[in-house]
Amino acid sequence: MFPSSAKFTEWSDRQAPTLLILPTVLIILGLSIYPLLLSLYLALSRFKLVRGGYELKFVGLRNFKKLLFGSQQYHFLGTLGQISLLEWCLLACVVVAFAYWIWRYLCSGKAGIFGTLGRLITATVLTGLILLGLSVLNAKGFPGSLIVTLFYVFAGVSLQFLIGLGLALLCAQRIAGRNFFRLIFFIPLMVTPVGIAYAFRMLADVSKGPFAPLWQWFGYGDFAWAVDAWSARWVVLIGDSWQWIPFMFIVLLAALENQPGEQVEAAKMDGAGGWQIFRDISWPAIAPVAATVILIRLIEAFKIVDLPNILTNGGPGIATESMTLHAFIAWRTQDLGGSSAVGYMLLFVAVVTCVSFFNFIAQKTQEAGT
Repeated sequence: MFPSSAKFTEWSDRQAPTLLILPTVLIILGLSIYPLLLSLYLALSRFKLVRGGYELKFVGLRNFKKLLFGSQQYHFLGTLGQISLLEWCLLACVVVAFAYWIWRYLCSGKAGIFGTLGRLITATVLTGLILLGLSVLNAKGFPGSLIVTLFYVFAGVSLQFLIGLGLALLCAQRIAGRNFFRLIFFIPLMVTPVGIAYAFRMLADVSKGPFAPLWQWFGYGDFAWAVDAWSARWVVLIGDSWQWIPFMFIVLLAALENQPGEQVEAAKMDGAGGWQIFRDISWPAIAPVAATVILIRLIEAFKIVDLPNILTNGGPGIATESMTLHAFIAWRTQDLGGSSAVGYMLLFVAVVTCVSFFNFIAQKTQEAGT
């Protein structure tokens, strides 16, 4: 029997939010899941052009094996060097720290299967990345796109957060012209990454750029930053930071302006200094927002591609290639399987990093703030 009209009306009213949002959710899931599954099929296959079309041959994990142990290892992981005794000691300290972290969790009485598994995955992946970093960043090693991407992510996000927080603290003060500075600091976020890349390509030209006289005055007129690996990476990082510092700045400024003003005034009346006010009042108030904005920026930082592509074209050699640019170059050479494999490795590293940060730092910070 069909429900009465009144019951159906009552049911539809209760389910209205779900029914209204369901089509959008299904469309978004369809647009997300289909490319994900198709790229997984490509990652497990070999693409080859043949007469009259193309051929896809299933090769299993061969594309991933090629990245980790085969002909593309130098491109993805890098050239491995010999680890010194001091570096082994540092790695041992990291392993001990992770083991103590997991042991404390197991002894806390709140340990669960998923929590333990998540901590084991985090500890294993981070230990492996640290080991890889120690191996490729020494004198005989050379980093591949994985370590270069992590450099852009961690060094870039740290630099952007510190500068953005400093600017937010400055503009939160009652200084003349602070509205003007807020507008100026926000402008880079409205420029496209491609435009920023071309602008920094011009600004970093030591022979013909607008700062060429300054470079020559300091004796760097003949310096070619594009042929030095670390100089090129830092130029890319500075350009990326110039674009994303305003994002950190505007969110942290909003958080600072919403902190309890009464507590700040009371602390000032009690003779507290600026550092004490920031440490005991401002930082606890904005910490949940800071953790959230760092998480958002971490997710975005893993996708960097425009600046290294336009500024250096991934060079010198592959010194400035991010994983996204690595996948794009492989796709451009019609290695669709290799490109998809790089994309899935990027997805794995990004998910482990961001989920670990959310579960072990951002979520706890938000709970402490509430």
